[in-house]
Amino acid sequence: MSALFRISLPDGSVREVAPGTTPADVAAAIGPGLAKAAIAARVDGELRDIMRPFEGDSALALVTAKDEADALELARHDFAHVLAEAVQNLFPGTQITFGPSTDDGFYYDFAPKDRPFTDEDLPAIEAEMRRIIGKDEPLIREVWSRADLIARWTAQGESFKAEWAAELPEGEELTVYKAGRGDDAWLDMCRGPHLASTGKLDPQAFKLTRVSGAYWRGDQKNAMLSRIYGTGWLNKKQLDAHLTMLEEAAKRDHRKIGQEMDLFHLQSEAQGSVFWHPKGYMLWRQLEAYMRRRLDAAGYVEVKTPQLMDARQWEQSGHWGKYRENMFVVPDEIPGTEDDAAIFSGTADLMALKPMNCPAHVLIFRQGIKSYRDLPMRMAEFGCCHRNEPHGALHGIMRVRQFTQDDAHIFVREDQLVGEVQQFCELLDSVYQHLGFSDYAVKLALRPEKRFGSDAMWDKAEDELRQAVLGSNLSETIKANFEELPGEGAFYAPKLEFHLTDAIGRTWQVGTIQSDRVLPERLDASYVGADGERHRPVMLHRAILGTFERFIGILIEHHAGRFPLWLAPVQAVVATIVSDADGYATEVAAKLAAAGIRVETDLRNEKINYKVREHSLAKVPNLLVVGKREAEEGKVALRQLGSERQQFLTLDEAIAMLTEAAKAPDL
Repeated sequence: MSALFRISLPDGSVREVAPGTTPADVAAAIGPGLAKAAIAARVDGELRDIMRPFEGDSALALVTAKDEADALELARHDFAHVLAEAVQNLFPGTQITFGPSTDDGFYYDFAPKDRPFTDEDLPAIEAEMRRIIGKDEPLIREVWSRADLIARWTAQGESFKAEWAAELPEGEELTVYKAGRGDDAWLDMCRGPHLASTGKLDPQAFKLTRVSGAYWRGDQKNAMLSRIYGTGWLNKKQLDAHLTMLEEAAKRDHRKIGQEMDLFHLQSEAQGSVFWHPKGYMLWRQLEAYMRRRLDAAGYVEVKTPQLMDARQWEQSGHWGKYRENMFVVPDEIPGTEDDAAIFSGTADLMALKPMNCPAHVLIFRQGIKSYRDLPMRMAEFGCCHRNEPHGALHGIMRVRQFTQDDAHIFVREDQLVGEVQQFCELLDSVYQHLGFSDYAVKLALRPEKRFGSDAMWDKAEDELRQAVLGSNLSETIKANFEELPGEGAFYAPKLEFHLTDAIGRTWQVGTIQSDRVLPERLDASYVGADGERHRPVMLHRAILGTFERFIGILIEHHAGRFPLWLAPVQAVVATIVSDADGYATEVAAKLAAAGIRVETDLRNEKINYKVREHSLAKVPNLLVVGKREAEEGKVALRQLGSERQQFLTLDEAIAMLTEAAKAPDL
């Protein structure tokens, strides 16, 4: 008789089971309720299929729908497989590639036989997916040899899968999941895990959302595929809530509102770069001026560093190896001007547009001798950076190639680090509150598997950031929800991440601070200590907004274009009812402008209701309507955005009211 396996449960109890026993068997032995509820298992911390047999003594934690993060991951992964099977059923000859889960659903990339898929195909695919779910096909894990798997893919004409299987590392276990028990059952190459069967999915808890193009392996040199996106949940209630949120998000889309408010535009002649219009750039200027005032008050010095630096500098900093594929690289030579000659020789030294500011800030720090008395040194830059993002990854002003960071690097002594991080957290908290974000989370990204430095160094660095958050003046709610993320840190340092929650419940990771003991070493930054010896400073990389482009996009969607008055590009419009009031309207606008209000006039020969609708669509916060009567009495009729009523005020009253309301929160 084979030796029994000892299975340790979360309550401390131990069960002895025979080889071949599965977590599902253990659940059934505990009770019928748990047997029905359990959908997967964590075996020694690893998420696994509930039908996968134990391989030895193990710690077991059964997963149910109450473990929502795990349950959603499993369901979405299953939906992706069901989608692929449905597409191949409906469109024979279609090749499958990859289909991962996402933050709110799943997608799958296909190589169609005849034509790219369109949104019109989605209803039929959804219906077929529901049919497959209704069949309740078991999802069976099998281990295949590389040769058998490649032979299977080749025989089926699955050239993409065969290519991928051939390139997987030697010795790696290759697993497939079959939907059904027959030899001809549909299958996909996958690491898993999966639910026990397709019937564990709620057929009313998913929806296919759109079709787009995607390159094989994300490389634009490769074949163009059809990507089908879907959203998937545990039940219909969750799906309906998500779809309602999506509807609201569509109304708030920064691209739509940006056009309505004439803030910016994007076009193919400058992929991934923003054309800021006067109103959009006024919003930018107000945000930048606010941030500059806050940094000045917090003891930062502002610098400006070059866009182009020699490749050797990026090699020394370590970025050349890590970031080169995302850098714009240019030869350091004058281009050829002859029509039949090469533009560049191909032999010149290389330079690169900076993807980040940190190495340049170290070079400034190194100018002159720094004393321990000079620290902390807080060096800020609204630095324009460039990253060569793939075209398919670009999204409005949220994901761009040219961006400006609210970047800063703080050079500190070891004994100053915790206090400096605390101050940063408190500054960031104040900024977010002023910008309309009262709800955010702080997360500590811990050491990754591949990293520089000793365990002792990482213990120290992680504890410093942990101490800083818990010892700061942040709210007790934020501290109580403080979360740690194993393995999510940079290769050289842990970091704090700040995740905003917007008006419709979406989260955005924006602010960050991380301690860096590697770059000062690589670039030979030092200061003279009290002992007269050279010491390395610790370098704190930090941002509050992240990038201006993305943060403005978040602001647009959070406020739905209805910005706080101090940020609004146009704070008031003076609109006339009749042309007889044009002179008075011009006078009103001049007095408002003299008081510091950003104001425009609307003297067009249009009905006032038309003007009201147009300026409401453009999210103008204050509309001052004037006619013959108002001109005679020196008054205005004030209509505020979102209010049905209007106030009749003297011009002086209106000016006093608007100037008070338009004050920036830090003034």
